[in-house]
Amino acid sequence: MTTSPSEKTGITLMLGSVVAFAVNTLMIRGLSLAVPAADGWVASLFRGVVGMLIVTAFFIGKGFQPKNLFTRPLLIARGLIGGFGILAFYITVVHLGAGRAVIINLSYPIFGCLFASLWLKETLPLRSWAWMGAGFVGLLVFLGFGLEHPVGRYDLLALAGAVAAGIVITLIRQLRHTEHTATIYASQCLASALFAALPAAQPASTLPPTALLIMTVAAVLVGLAQLSMTHAYRSLSVARGSSIQMILPLVTALGGWAFFDETFTLLEIAGGALTLLATWRVVATPKLIIPQPLKAAA
Repeated sequence: MTTSPSEKTGITLMLGSVVAFAVNTLMIRGLSLAVPAADGWVASLFRGVVGMLIVTAFFIGKGFQPKNLFTRPLLIARGLIGGFGILAFYITVVHLGAGRAVIINLSYPIFGCLFASLWLKETLPLRSWAWMGAGFVGLLVFLGFGLEHPVGRYDLLALAGAVAAGIVITLIRQLRHTEHTATIYASQCLASALFAALPAAQPASTLPPTALLIMTVAAVLVGLAQLSMTHAYRSLSVARGSSIQMILPLVTALGGWAFFDETFTLLEIAGGALTLLATWRVVATPKLIIPQPLKAAA
């Protein structure tokens, strides 16, 4: 089967976004270890502020409607829940490690499918329910419920972040009919910045210039990754795009092992692998449509 030029471009952009997301996560993890003040709150603040600047630069006058961020209840809910998800992700990257946080976070499509079925009354094929069940089992094994160690509060926070992201993609299924993708994405950026503004203000003011530069570069990378994913999905199917995105936890886990000595037990590897496989199979189900990333949570 011949790959069209547009598909090749889409694959390249998707791979680039995977690298950018992984580098962003590893940069935040490394910076927090070297400079403890550069914590998850600060990372969330920078991601929100820089994200808003990127959306404004690329989409002002091209569909972005800033006033809607303050007047549309569903959009406000999407922003608040998505902002919490971003904050939860970066806090857990700092405390759990890059690989563990990413693996838990990438279970969010499973929750999204569940909520879409319950709230939007979407019909899922039986095999999707089977894979969702397998994904939840994998999560339980990965988190170690009653198997290897007690589940910590940051594990639960990471899980809450994944649930929040699942709610977000369900909300987006409704918002995409009335709001521009840039406005939907900006709602999350705004909420991320507002949530973190007070807790992050003092630590951010103490960061040395090098740390500020690294934090800014990391935020730019994740913003560009969002844009790359959006453009990639214009020429790639959800199944193919999500398959490429499943490389992200592998790249991040390898980076965490190489740079920060992060390791997993065999049981955690088995649980994580089952969770990611199940997530991929749920997203790749032909009858199911998961919103594309600038439209979705991160």
